[in-house]
Amino acid sequence: MAPRTTRPVGTPTRGTTNPNRLRRMDRWIAAVHGAALRGSPEPPLAVDLGYGAAPWTAVELLARLRTADPRTRLYGIEIEPARVEAARPYEHEGLSFLHGGFEVPVPGRVALIRAANVLRQYDEEQVAAVWERLCGRLAPDGLLVEGTCDEIGRRHVWVALGPEGPRTVTFATRLGSLDRPSDLAERLPKALIHRNVPGEPVHAFLRDFDRAWAAAAPYASLGARQRWIRSVRDLAADWPLTDGPRRWRQGEVTVRWGALAPRG
Repeated sequence: MAPRTTRPVGTPTRGTTNPNRLRRMDRWIAAVHGAALRGSPEPPLAVDLGYGAAPWTAVELLARLRTADPRTRLYGIEIEPARVEAARPYEHEGLSFLHGGFEVPVPGRVALIRAANVLRQYDEEQVAAVWERLCGRLAPDGLLVEGTCDEIGRRHVWVALGPEGPRTVTFATRLGSLDRPSDLAERLPKALIHRNVPGEPVHAFLRDFDRAWAAAAPYASLGARQRWIRSVRDLAADWPLTDGPRRWRQGEVTVRWGALAPRG
């Protein structure tokens, strides 16, 4: 059992949530982390950290993870006791709700922690310590996914971390909602959102993405998906992308963390 503190670590969020708000993040997790879940000798344990005022995202995450491994169990963790009590009627086999915070008060090591829209209210200087604490709760092949999305799940940006620290940054969008790729800047996670300024790598990446998008304008007649794919192919010439056309078709692109990490 993880050590318990006198009170949960962290501060309450606004709790805003909507059904299917995190579907893009969930589907990415199931696709890229599914093999690790299936390879676990024990039933994989996942955590939806800071699920909000209603438990929809926890219920949905478990259902999507079980498409990768039907043995998966999930804890929804909230720092507000009233939110935990409100979620109790949704508990069922493999799904439980607990009062807690960044200490992640669940038994053993965790295969997955998803923390969506949790660090938005924190200072940038606090992010590294939170990441380190959460990564310390992961199993050796575990994954932490931390990021931000809009209210109805059209635009997401998240960082994927392993026990060793940050690995990648994923940009994901409903392509019909996008005027240009840099529209996603408003959903950068806390570690990057204040770094979208000249001289920082994430600013250069979004600038180059917009240029590739403009150059791919002739593909717009074939649809936003084809324009996105063409743009990402051009982007791959200068940036270390980690995915391919199968994910690009979903309106995603994933970049190595080291290429976008803040300077200094």
